[in-house]
Amino acid sequence: MHGSAGVAAFTSGLSKLGFTPGQVVQELGWDDDVDEALRAGVEQVVGSALEDESYADGADGVLVWFRSYDGDLVDVLVDALTNLVDRGCLVLATPRADQDGHVEPSEIEDAAVAAGLHPSGVANLSREWTVQRLVAPRSQRR
Repeated sequence: MHGSAGVAAFTSGLSKLGFTPGQVVQELGWDDDVDEALRAGVEQVVGSALEDESYADGADGVLVWFRSYDGDLVDVLVDALTNLVDRGCLVLATPRADQDGHVEPSEIEDAAVAAGLHPSGVANLSREWTVQRLVAPRSQRR
């Protein structure tokens, strides 16, 4: 995306996913195939670098990169929740339908529910990755 309008739309999309200035965001599942522009956008919105998988001090948000060959999505989501502070945002990025490692939407839905979450909006922020927010049902929020 080029130009200030593109940047503003991108930043707005990241905000809709739950990223806000001052948050500590942990990143899980990074590999050389991730969308670097998306990562940079999250860092720009929150105002700091993403924390890696070894970070253990409590995160306000978690960005999870997951491919179909990365194992059990339920386990990955449950692990992502362990370091997330109350009401933090969990954002799942999976390869789009035409990309290697694509995860079916029904599999994401099932895994989210099994982890105590549900999908809450998809943001069209990447050509290669589908990016969506997963949240706890309102009845489970404190």
